[in-house]
Amino acid sequence: MQEHALAERLITYDTSNVEGIQSAAGFVKGWLESRDVDVTVGSHNGVPVIAATVGAAPGAGPTVIFHGHIDVVPGRPEQFVPRVEGDRLFGRGAYDMKGGLAAMMVATRDLVEQKAVRVHFVCVSDEESDEVTQRGSDYLVEQGYTGDFAITGEPTDLHIGVQAKGVLAMRIEVTGRSAHGSTPWLGDNAVLKAIDVFRQIESLPFARESSEFFDRPSISLGRIMGGDAINKVPDLCAMDVDVRYLPGQDADQILEAVRDIPDVQVAKVFRRAPIMVERSNPYVQMLAEAVAEGAPTERISVGRDGTSDAISFIDAGTPAVEFGPEGAGHHGPEEWVSISSLSRYRNALVEFVHLIAARETTGHLRIA
Repeated sequence: MQEHALAERLITYDTSNVEGIQSAAGFVKGWLESRDVDVTVGSHNGVPVIAATVGAAPGAGPTVIFHGHIDVVPGRPEQFVPRVEGDRLFGRGAYDMKGGLAAMMVATRDLVEQKAVRVHFVCVSDEESDEVTQRGSDYLVEQGYTGDFAITGEPTDLHIGVQAKGVLAMRIEVTGRSAHGSTPWLGDNAVLKAIDVFRQIESLPFARESSEFFDRPSISLGRIMGGDAINKVPDLCAMDVDVRYLPGQDADQILEAVRDIPDVQVAKVFRRAPIMVERSNPYVQMLAEAVAEGAPTERISVGRDGTSDAISFIDAGTPAVEFGPEGAGHHGPEEWVSISSLSRYRNALVEFVHLIAARETTGHLRIA
């Protein structure tokens, strides 16, 4: 259960800040190098990017990518002191995704001797960042860490996430008319109008659509900023709205519908396309087989409400899925990962690579 001990150690680093990230990255590098794995540590936007490669020589076999992140959202000090209750390991990042990262590290070590499949282990430090461009995963792709298939170790309870919603994040400015706070009826309160605009966005036709994996899109008001004096009716309000739209929906149409709302200007837009990988992809099928508990088709059944850096690989032409251990409570006060699932996760990753090797050897690996 080396992955359990590794996960506990990783939790002790407060990787919501740069100092903790650098210390944790140094530990990951040292752990892998002490087990005869060559590691490269670069820097992107001031934080580490870790990469290691084992297995086949370049061009000598298929290439798969184990992709994770070491950073976490902020937590209370006690959340960086791991604790165990039965099968549950509690701590900030246990589920998202230091448990999965630890298992990926051990799986990479386990695959050093095989020479049929090239395996890249890559780890970024900015997956939880508010920075929406120039991310570490995009940098890794630019450095050539692509291949035939990628696994991002986001928590999925040992199911395979073949779809994830797209992101349409908007900074929306709503205008009103100022007046003295003692006579608000003479003004047009932009903050109140902004709340009404948000309700209108929630009522747009796209918000009521559904798909095979998703009941509906998700629409969140993440931030609102308006008013500059308590005794003045605000004439301008800005709000950040996070729309997670469904595969098959058109982000441009959603954006246009928002812009058609009166007194609204969309000042800033960030978007990422939905994640979609065919269930019939042979690597998806082999990964489902490698989990080895339940029918394989039952494992290919996750639609993720949140997106991930898997899209960086998909945009570069590498099919990518989300696949991680069991647990609950990520970003919450009682985050935990199942200790027994860490072992199952590690074994699934190793078995996945062995299945690829076996089918490559027999000539049965065919990409549609």
